[in-house]
Amino acid sequence: MSITHDSLLHVLPEGSLRIGGERHKDSSGGSMERVDPSTGRPLASFVLAGAPEVDAAVAAARAAFPAWRATTADQRRRVLWRIARLIEEHEEEIKTIVALETGSPLSMNRLTMGIDYLDYYAGWADKLGGEVIESYPNRALDYTRYEPYGVIAALVTWNGPVINTLMKIAPALAAGNTVVVKPPENGPFAVLRLAELCSEAGLPDGVLNVIPGGPEAGDALVRHPDVDKVSFTGGPAVAAKVAAVAGEHLKPVVMELGGKSANIVFEDADLDTAAGMAAMMSVIASSGQGCLYPTRLLVQDSVYDQVVEKVLATAGTARPGDPMRPEVNMGPVIGAGACDRILGQVERARADGDGKLLTGGTRLDGDLADGYFVAPTVFGDVDNASALAQEEVFGPVLAILRFRDEEEAVRLANDTRYGLAAYVHTRDLRRAHVVAEAMDAGYVSVNSFPAMTATAPFGGTKASGFGREGGRAGIEEFVHHKNVYIPLG
Repeated sequence: MSITHDSLLHVLPEGSLRIGGERHKDSSGGSMERVDPSTGRPLASFVLAGAPEVDAAVAAARAAFPAWRATTADQRRRVLWRIARLIEEHEEEIKTIVALETGSPLSMNRLTMGIDYLDYYAGWADKLGGEVIESYPNRALDYTRYEPYGVIAALVTWNGPVINTLMKIAPALAAGNTVVVKPPENGPFAVLRLAELCSEAGLPDGVLNVIPGGPEAGDALVRHPDVDKVSFTGGPAVAAKVAAVAGEHLKPVVMELGGKSANIVFEDADLDTAAGMAAMMSVIASSGQGCLYPTRLLVQDSVYDQVVEKVLATAGTARPGDPMRPEVNMGPVIGAGACDRILGQVERARADGDGKLLTGGTRLDGDLADGYFVAPTVFGDVDNASALAQEEVFGPVLAILRFRDEEEAVRLANDTRYGLAAYVHTRDLRRAHVVAEAMDAGYVSVNSFPAMTATAPFGGTKASGFGREGGRAGIEEFVHHKNVYIPLG
């Protein structure tokens, strides 16, 4: 059956810039056509911001900042809460837009996490109190205040564009900042619709601006003198450029980057649960396009064959196809470039002997041939020093390794430049705590996939970035501490 979405195209918002509460249909950056990753056909076009539009968006955010900062905490709380309720009302519409532009299956697409961020940080808006500090040797009233930075630049990734945007703007807005969002080129429409809903909820003009654009727009936004802080989600290569530009202006940044997360399965684990999660969250869900997915599976020798068999069985349950169909649980990868890159990495692994290809490794054909579908791919007996084990594929490719004992498992898991997430499967409570403590990762999950609630901080170490999204740490990224000292005698 041919995959077409023509009857659903009406849900896509107009592909214009949102600056200061107004739509800008023309731009110095020209326009771009988004290709439907499920069909390979044109989907819709949208305007790209150039340097003048970046200037306009930042100017609008700067102009809106004093009034938004002065808005009482309870008013900011109510606005965020209303945005959350509007997203709930329009959830099916937004999910459809995300499915159209990214290929993420409707059945696997949830906005619950993003809504949770809005509700959670709405609650923080009136709780950002400072502290009174003991003063000596002289008597004084010495206290701290949490104050917003000003204008935040948010550079958002395409996998989960709405959730990723809300993870950034919810704490930033709650703290009193204004924001300029650059959504991804391969997924701008859902973020543009989100901006419309924010306006409907009563967010004042200029507080949130959305400007789709390419690398030039991103560079102009990061280096803009009126941008006070940058929050970036993406890959390490682009992050290094963002950090370098921000560093020229001594501008603080938050970086949520990639990962090559180890998933350790000990012989005493629930093997069905461990293997099922390992396969589902690496080669099926989002077609493996997730930064915290467990893409390195480390299995103890004594249960290696059992786990591999179970992983392959779960990989065989993938139902790729039209992301709008309810039975589909696996969509395409994001585009032609990603498809070629992933298959190229698979071919290099085969040529270099980086393990044994157990299943997949090809582009799907037949009714799916025009889309960018890559088969669930699993390699066994992979060497941890190989490119397959060390490089982030960002596609449906799982590398399985063996280990002998706890010490070797920890050594192999930490032997990577990344440090975003780690996973441990065991029934031994002592081992769970000891191994979790030993992981060089910002997030460790035991016997499960992370819940990723708004209440908990999320972020990485090493090449996986720095700074946190979520929890109290997430809102503290968007405030600085001011100390006030008043002598009393």
